[in-house]
Amino acid sequence: MSTSDRPALRPLLPDDVAVLAAIFASSIEELTGDDYSEEQQQAWASTVDDEEAFAKRLAGQLTLVATLQNVPVGFASLKGADHIDLLYVHPNAVGQGVASALCDALEKLAGARGAKALTVDASDNAQEFFSKRGYVATRRNTVTVNGEWLANTTMQKTLAGNATPGVPT
Repeated sequence: MSTSDRPALRPLLPDDVAVLAAIFASSIEELTGDDYSEEQQQAWASTVDDEEAFAKRLAGQLTLVATLQNVPVGFASLKGADHIDLLYVHPNAVGQGVASALCDALEKLAGARGAKALTVDASDNAQEFFSKRGYVATRRNTVTVNGEWLANTTMQKTLAGNATPGVPT
């Protein structure tokens, strides 16, 4: 993979909101069908229909945008110092290191903000990705989204350099 093929990361720009909403909806519609019903997918994807509310959510967090050849293909946000709130990749960019680049950056930023561990409420289809990165399931959750029940799993990872030697994490 040449340098130009690797995802580049940059901060959220105000003009990104519409394309990030489209990435959010596309990733849910095309990547979660094995784990969630069509009704659940529609309820989940529709949470970005109110672009103004979505823009406020993104702007209220540390949001990074991943690009390939200057085109946004994914995004992730850090809520507070220690929680990954959003991590979405366009279906056409899956397998190109986008999610890993975003997650690497959020883990470093969380550590720089003093977090000892990072949590995420991972969708069923994202659990394997986070498990491979060292996240451990701590709790199973059921949430209501636009009238539909969706399950996810809270996962946690102790950040490198923040573990106390000899103390289990």
